[in-house]
Amino acid sequence: MRRRPVAISGRADEAATFKKHRCRKKSQLGQFFTPATTAAFMASLFPPGKGHCRLLDAGAGIGSLSAAFLDRWRSGGLGFSRIELDAFELDRTLIPHLSRTLTKYGCDGDLVVNIREEDFIHAATDSLRGSLFSPVLESYTHAILNPPYKKTHNDSAHRLALRKAGIETANLYSAFVALSVALTAPRGQIVAIIPRSFCNGPYYRPFRRFVLERTAIRHIHLFESRNKAFKDDDVLQENLIVRLERNGIQGPVAVSISTDDTFADLTTHEHPFERILLPDDLERFIRIPTSPEEDAIERSPAIRHTLADLGIRVSTGPVVDFRVKAHLRKTPEPGTVPLLYPAHFVGRSTMWPIENLKKPNAIEHNGETERWLYPNGFYCVARRFSSKEEKRRIIASVVDPSAFGNVPALGFENHLNVFHEDKHGLPEALARGLAVFLNTTAVDEHFRRFNGHTQVNATDLRLMRYPSRAALTRLGRWAREQEHLTQTMIDAELATLIA
Repeated sequence: MRRRPVAISGRADEAATFKKHRCRKKSQLGQFFTPATTAAFMASLFPPGKGHCRLLDAGAGIGSLSAAFLDRWRSGGLGFSRIELDAFELDRTLIPHLSRTLTKYGCDGDLVVNIREEDFIHAATDSLRGSLFSPVLESYTHAILNPPYKKTHNDSAHRLALRKAGIETANLYSAFVALSVALTAPRGQIVAIIPRSFCNGPYYRPFRRFVLERTAIRHIHLFESRNKAFKDDDVLQENLIVRLERNGIQGPVAVSISTDDTFADLTTHEHPFERILLPDDLERFIRIPTSPEEDAIERSPAIRHTLADLGIRVSTGPVVDFRVKAHLRKTPEPGTVPLLYPAHFVGRSTMWPIENLKKPNAIEHNGETERWLYPNGFYCVARRFSSKEEKRRIIASVVDPSAFGNVPALGFENHLNVFHEDKHGLPEALARGLAVFLNTTAVDEHFRRFNGHTQVNATDLRLMRYPSRAALTRLGRWAREQEHLTQTMIDAELATLIA
């Protein structure tokens, strides 16, 4: 471990050197610096305190977050009589900038600054495990962090160290947050800006459980514009700010929203925790409502059925094309069956085969591929990915077997979610009704409120609520009778169905 005293560094070419370093290092370390306005907002989320504050800034960078916290303290907004700051920063070329940032706050006995030039993950996990070769870190009362955004390999030194400390996670940002939680004293406060991706999906399930078992969520802030929180760094994932309280008793959660990091149009609403985490959700998905009012899906007593209630299953398309490359064919030929990609579905129509498609149109039907194929029939499919510019998140289509002729099976590529009955087709009216329901504005708005990412996972669709099987069948029969379907028509028909 190397500790650096706070000192001023003043090279003439410092700014130019720093800019070059920043571009090079952010990809290597997953590091993005916090804008001053965002740092100030994060510091404002801490409730006032008293006595001695032990502050952790894990991955301190140039000290923006620590500075924002100390600014609020020096202005009388926090009430502590003394602060001891541990600022961890592994990148030695940032240490002069970090030192310069923190020097201006002085060290008059009421502030102690420790700049720790060491790997936070190893220091924290060694401390938690009680390693004889590493000093124990005293518990922190407060933590503020913008952790690095980078995946960890399953056999990496970081992943192994985390696993030994009882933390299983796939990304540095979730590792930093989990360790900060573990190092924080009861009633301690943690404020972090992190990608929203941890709220959903199987990869972050262990991390969600770790956090939810040890903390209470007090505040969540969303940026409506996906890329405005770090607009100078080309960060395209959606970020949020969260305040957690160690060992807190969970109560209502404040959710605030602003368009960007100016916070000029900030709005805040309080929601019962049951809207954030559904009581029966075994996946522990964290849902973030963007309005205090319940939407049409939440309000309707007719939309309360799970897919299991309906006897329907949804799965990710099983054909991963690069793994079965030898069996793929550009055009249909004897011994092949259709291979369906999102591009094969346009509106209500199934278009197959498509000439000049960059993807293959067919896959061999043989003993090696049989397990990846479904019997020909009616299915409902939903695209797994949409771009952030698209108007809709959920885009559903009907697979009509008449589009393929007399083929025994179909291949569904991995970019599709497939609704089926035990890997067999659905009754036609049910498949059509399910597609119509998923394409309603009400469903899209509901999904957007609680899912910030552009990926629609099978798990997301499995956790949604649906009308009854009979209601979906009626909706499908109605849709089949219409010569043309518009958004206005399907929205109006859903309203009639669930009224």
